[in-house]
Amino acid sequence: MGTSFKLVVDGHCDTLTAAPGQSRDIGQLSRHGQLDLPRMINGGVNVQIFAAFISPRFKDWALKKCLEYIDSFYMLMEKNKDTIEPAFNAGGIKAITGAGKIAALLAVEGGEALTGDLSVLRMLHRLGVRSITLTWNGRNELGDGVGEGDIAGGLSLFGRSVVREMNRLDMLVDVSHLSEKGFWDVASVSEQPFAATHANCYALCDHPRNLTDAQIEHLTKTGGVVGLSFVPAFVHPTKPDLEAFIGHIDHIASRFGIKCIALGSDFDGMDEYLPGLESADCLPQLAEELLARGYSYDNVSDIMGGNWMRLLEKVLK
Repeated sequence: MGTSFKLVVDGHCDTLTAAPGQSRDIGQLSRHGQLDLPRMINGGVNVQIFAAFISPRFKDWALKKCLEYIDSFYMLMEKNKDTIEPAFNAGGIKAITGAGKIAALLAVEGGEALTGDLSVLRMLHRLGVRSITLTWNGRNELGDGVGEGDIAGGLSLFGRSVVREMNRLDMLVDVSHLSEKGFWDVASVSEQPFAATHANCYALCDHPRNLTDAQIEHLTKTGGVVGLSFVPAFVHPTKPDLEAFIGHIDHIASRFGIKCIALGSDFDGMDEYLPGLESADCLPQLAEELLARGYSYDNVSDIMGGNWMRLLEKVLK
């Protein structure tokens, strides 16, 4: 497989949305998906954050859908327990990966699942959820997503309460999809570092889902990370490929250093694939390309997983 790393962390995938009712088993190589255990093993991935994505079409029964995805997560873990285990804190991640298995963390993508109630947040935490993407592209009880455009506001009062409670519970706040005003509201409220688990650089690709340099600078200074996404539309407007993706790494590294650069593939959450990074088993070629371009082993190790682990150690106590 070439150069190996102690940790390879992918901060976001939508694989759970393809698995309700066990219609797809991540233990088997999938002809249609981008992420499964055979591909993860071949790609060296040993820490994966699985998101329960609450699509806007499920808004009226968001919590029920969320619980279905959580059930799928644990069913998949049980079915493949010799290879992958759920982790709930940094110590668990280290123990699981140290035993040669893949550590899986559970996230919820879309604060609609909270139904406007902090007690639901606490319940989800008890069920093992360790990160929440506050909004998707639209508006919910927590605030506005990037899809609201020029009229987008920031966090609601409830959204601010959610951030504070997530801090108290040692949960990772994810600002992917959140409006720019919402990002800065999180920055003003959160007492812990936070992440954009799947976003890229607006300076290189002016998609509303991407982050401005000011946002990336804040994440760098406060110990957060940007999980760079493999979604072609976030990489380049006309020629998305491995070269363009590495351009996002170069951009951040040259301006803000290495320490906030991480991976957040969004595997199984895209309709088109990025050439050169089509699936989880392609990650070694990203690492090899970075090494060939002069990035040190330590820097590539940080990008592939070390930076994620540093943040998870800080937040998931």
